[in-house]
Amino acid sequence: MLKVAQEGQQISVQPAVLESNGENVLFDVAASVPAKHLRKGRAYSLNLTYRYDNGLREDTLGRLNFVLGEYVYDEARKDQLLAKKQFSFPYAPRKNPGVLVARPEVRELKPNGKRLKAPEITLARGIVTTARLVVREDTAISLLPETASNIMSGTRVLPFFFDQGQAAIRNYLGTNVAALEDFIDANQRTEKVMIVAGHSPDSLDAHDPRLAEKRVKALEKYYKDRVDTYSYLNKVGRIDFETRAYRQRWDLLLSKVQTSALKPEQQDSIVQLINDTPGTYAQKEKSLHRLSYFDYLQDYIYPVLRFGTVAVKYTAPKRYDSEIYLLSKKIVDKEMEADALTPEELRYSATLTPLLAEKQRIYETAIATTGRWEAYHNLAVVLLQRSEKEVSEKVRRAYLRRAATNFTLAAHRNPTAEMFYRVATAFHRAGDQLEALQNYDYAIKLGGSRATLDKIFADKAALEIEVGQLGDAINSLNYSSKSYQNTMNRAVIYLLKQNYEGAAGIYREALTIRPNDPLAYYCLAVTAARAKQEGEVAQNLRRAIQLDRSFANRAVEDLEFREYAGTKMFIEVLR
Repeated sequence: MLKVAQEGQQISVQPAVLESNGENVLFDVAASVPAKHLRKGRAYSLNLTYRYDNGLREDTLGRLNFVLGEYVYDEARKDQLLAKKQFSFPYAPRKNPGVLVARPEVRELKPNGKRLKAPEITLARGIVTTARLVVREDTAISLLPETASNIMSGTRVLPFFFDQGQAAIRNYLGTNVAALEDFIDANQRTEKVMIVAGHSPDSLDAHDPRLAEKRVKALEKYYKDRVDTYSYLNKVGRIDFETRAYRQRWDLLLSKVQTSALKPEQQDSIVQLINDTPGTYAQKEKSLHRLSYFDYLQDYIYPVLRFGTVAVKYTAPKRYDSEIYLLSKKIVDKEMEADALTPEELRYSATLTPLLAEKQRIYETAIATTGRWEAYHNLAVVLLQRSEKEVSEKVRRAYLRRAATNFTLAAHRNPTAEMFYRVATAFHRAGDQLEALQNYDYAIKLGGSRATLDKIFADKAALEIEVGQLGDAINSLNYSSKSYQNTMNRAVIYLLKQNYEGAAGIYREALTIRPNDPLAYYCLAVTAARAKQEGEVAQNLRRAIQLDRSFANRAVEDLEFREYAGTKMFIEVLR
């Protein structure tokens, strides 16, 4: 049966050379075998395996079976059976090069049935990684400057966000409830508390004319109850509470629109619609629905208008600088109580040592004793710096994930677009794509300067290309500026969509932004190889290698040039 099946067997893989698609390698296998091999109670199959690391490791991918229900008769040759199936495996750099093999097998269709196997058949070698030609110019994240100030008084501002149509305070990740509790429990002498809240224009929020007042009352009640229960220094009767509810305030929406990634003409059209169009509040809101970019308002503007803000004016006793580093060492070693230094002085002491491990311990102690966002942020930066010095990929990723966690804790205590962008960046570096995408999205919703939003959308687009979401990447690029990174990534999308002429044109645009860029010339060579333009391959690959010799080794291993390997042109270009 095995011999008969193999006599007329034909196997094909599509694509012929495996190619990474996002974080996976996807491919289809089709096989045809003679129908006369069929036997009752027995089945012929092809077991697929991908082998890499010089054959030391392998991924078992599955089986292509010729059993009833999994094959059809070939229309061209009725004596042949045809079976097709899609397979995939996770991509990792160490898996390239590798080899996809199939092992034919006949087995009895019963428990512990006999099996007979044939020699392996090689189906494909290596993985094309053109989809990973994504450019992301990483933003350096530095430590916040630390100073040991004697002036401890100030105003603490904590924003909150509510669910659509709700006034209940959310007490889960993404809120500032923990930060507010920590502040009250710290017993800073409080003089005044100012609470404001608003609502978004959508019908669920706007239908209740007292929703903003309810949100104010919920925050005020929560604050007073916490002070009554946990504060020994402050009393509710001695604190001046000032509250205000913002109802049907278009100015709040317009201020968010003007700090969004919408284009200037789109922002102007919203301002004109709100200011110049007659009608009620609800009618104007319905007019917004007709805008082609209303989804941006709904996804990124409306959620942050369901807000409440608590601002606390407080005072604290002064402390003069003395022996800060020595005292911090004793606090870290648990030889002295943490209140021997102010939170600022403890964090400042971390700047007095060059050792990353010692900085880490100081910031960890600062977090344990104060929980301030600055300490979480700087601990995250130190962990990033430690990850850069690690050789082990496993340890490096562990540091990056710890950094992302601490950036998250800092961001929820100081929620700004820049802070959540740092959370996303850390997760992006660690390879946690879903977490990174969620935090890029949250950073955009918070709004910020044009430069900040440009970079967030640019990096979000890069990640969306990496995970294979090309349509989403195009949308993100439309909200960002025409930078080198965005131009290169737009060209990658065109290349992956097989628009080779368009991709080549955009890569040439990148060269006008950054002349003599070897990567752009190399990508032009890849584009030409796919378009079967041998002259363009030679010209652009030669230029890339002249600018950076490392591209010669890269070209030798790149399966995009498989059709040219060994040709006179290719050998001359690599010299």
